[in-house]
Amino acid sequence: MGEGEGAVDRSPAAMTAGERLRQAREAQGLDLAEVAARTRIPQRHLEAIETSNFSQLPSTTYAMGFGRSYARAVGVDEVALARDLRRELDASYQRREPKPDLQPHAPPRLPSRGLATGGLIAGALILLLLAIWFGTTLLTGGDAPPAQQATAESELGVMPVPAASPAVAAPAAPVTGSQVTLTATDEVWVRVYDAAGKTLMQKTMTAGERYDVPVDANGPMINVGRPDKLAVTINGSSVAPLGSGARPIKDIGVSAQALRARDGGGTPAPAAAGTGAAPAPAAPQG
Repeated sequence: MGEGEGAVDRSPAAMTAGERLRQAREAQGLDLAEVAARTRIPQRHLEAIETSNFSQLPSTTYAMGFGRSYARAVGVDEVALARDLRRELDASYQRREPKPDLQPHAPPRLPSRGLATGGLIAGALILLLLAIWFGTTLLTGGDAPPAQQATAESELGVMPVPAASPAVAAPAAPVTGSQVTLTATDEVWVRVYDAAGKTLMQKTMTAGERYDVPVDANGPMINVGRPDKLAVTINGSSVAPLGSGARPIKDIGVSAQALRARDGGGTPAPAAAGTGAAPAPAAPQG
């Protein structure tokens, strides 16, 4: 047998991509731990690339990325290595099959027979009590119906006294409510606070969300970035917008009195009665 016969050709062209990377690493005196620290790739993945054990890698995409980073770290042409690595992956990569779930599934837990029976009895008792409550006066202790009471009085010779007709109530004075409501027409940040600076509400309101300003608040004011995204009403009646939205507003009163004064809708105070002022004299004729 001649010299060198049977020797394995380990030229770079005959090496796998992983063997070329390992050869370059060893030529620089590096171990896998140092390459892992440089590339931030787990050492087990670098070892899988060197040994062409691609089944230990998450996917071909990860394998290609790991191979390129490894090549840059040890000075190998990453374009050529990526081409060869892609060819090897296409030929031998197999995705790992997921492990079967061997954990037995517990059967659904059902209530015990005693618990179910107790629930049925409790429900029947509740229905019975409701029927007695609404169907009779046993539990409420109500008086006899008016017809039975009149019959009993006539048998005893008692003349019923006609009930006094109720006095006609005077018409109630019209209610002038002062409930101010802020309704967001779009997402908007709002802060409402009183004259002392105490925050009454601070949040980002969503479209359609409402906030009722407390009627008894001490001089409530508002700070809002987009006043055009707030609809303001007093007792359901719309008032003019707080602003155009071109700039934020702050320290603007939102009490009913302040809003009415702002809209010029204030009601003038009535003249005091009994002032004794004499009517103005008529102009002389002729």
